[in-house]
Amino acid sequence: MIISDFVILICLILSAFFSGMEIAFVSANRIYLEIEKQQSGFNAKFLNFITKNPSRFIATMLVGNNISLVIYGIFMGDRILQLFFPETLLGGAISIQIVFIQTVISTIIILLTAEFLPKVFFQQFSNALMKLLAFPTAFFYALFSPITSMIIMLSDFVLIKFFKTKGDQVQLTFSKIELGNYIEEQLESTKDMDSVDSEIQIFQNALDFSEVKVREAMVPRTEIVATEITASLSDIKKLFTSSGLSKIPVFENSIDEILGYIHAFEMFKKPTDLKKILLPVAFVPETMKISEVLKLLTKQRKSIAVVLDEYGGTSGIITVEDIIEELFGEIEDEHDQIALFEQQIDEGIYEFSARMEVDYINQNYDLSLPEKEFYETLGGLIVYLKEEIPSKGSLIEIENYEFEIKEVSSTKIERVILRVKYDS
Repeated sequence: MIISDFVILICLILSAFFSGMEIAFVSANRIYLEIEKQQSGFNAKFLNFITKNPSRFIATMLVGNNISLVIYGIFMGDRILQLFFPETLLGGAISIQIVFIQTVISTIIILLTAEFLPKVFFQQFSNALMKLLAFPTAFFYALFSPITSMIIMLSDFVLIKFFKTKGDQVQLTFSKIELGNYIEEQLESTKDMDSVDSEIQIFQNALDFSEVKVREAMVPRTEIVATEITASLSDIKKLFTSSGLSKIPVFENSIDEILGYIHAFEMFKKPTDLKKILLPVAFVPETMKISEVLKLLTKQRKSIAVVLDEYGGTSGIITVEDIIEELFGEIEDEHDQIALFEQQIDEGIYEFSARMEVDYINQNYDLSLPEKEFYETLGGLIVYLKEEIPSKGSLIEIENYEFEIKEVSSTKIERVILRVKYDS
């Protein structure tokens, strides 16, 4: 009896191990595995040994799991009879009802202890467990090698003979998403962001670069510094001096009719007519990706594009510098004016400009403000969820956060105090 219980327990542990390692291998970050395999030591060698052929690894785990389940079923069936139906051991007949009860009890136990719970646990800690359990996995990998080889040969024969394929030759590869996830995990585990190499930050930005849309990087309409085509040259010179900009868009009648832009360098030529120094701009929709905008501007040899909304009006402008900043971070010179305000007043209490981007706040202040494609800024988050521009002094609760509107104009929120509500 004690031996039967011991065998059942060992089978459950082994089944949990094989099921867990199978899901851990599928869920593990390929970049992490490749890095660990390049390390010195026996553990790295074992890890390299078991992961060099994904199909063989999966087959080995399946073989081990099935062997464990078969042995478990034999011993567990007898143990249930001993506990609940001892009369059958004295020569009594085993009815269909008894078989059904055996099946239900055995299945519930195996699903909980050797399937569901281990898979959840191994998936949660897949990277660490793949490394930690590399040695026992390598042992079973070698032990079941003859059976696994036979199964793979049989499956390849079926695939080639009946399905006309080249067999199962899946290789261990990794994608851009896995690379991005690995870098993000490393950044999240680093408390001091100042110690992170700038190359790593640039690399992460480069991975996200192809998915960034124009509306996320543009200068919004309300912040465009522009001049009308009828403005005098002296007024334009003063505008260049006061703004510190090198390029100023020129419009006719309204900002929705931008004709082109003037470069500060052109003013040195002492022009007599504004139209003679007017340079053309490109027009792009706000849903376009900035990688495509960069290609367009490079091809057309332009440095600025007007961003159009769905109605054809001006939504904002974007320059090559704005696009480059998505890769290298903010590039500020002596003329740039830092208008955005951010300050931590106390633990869990912050003051932000409403123009601060939500993802920037989450990343730099370890918050979890909701992020959606419908807005980019803190002010946009509040307006999107409340469907109105709140008045000054309003208190707004969004999930675990309370927002106090400190400054507001008739068209937008200017400054916000954010308080984190901790669970009591």
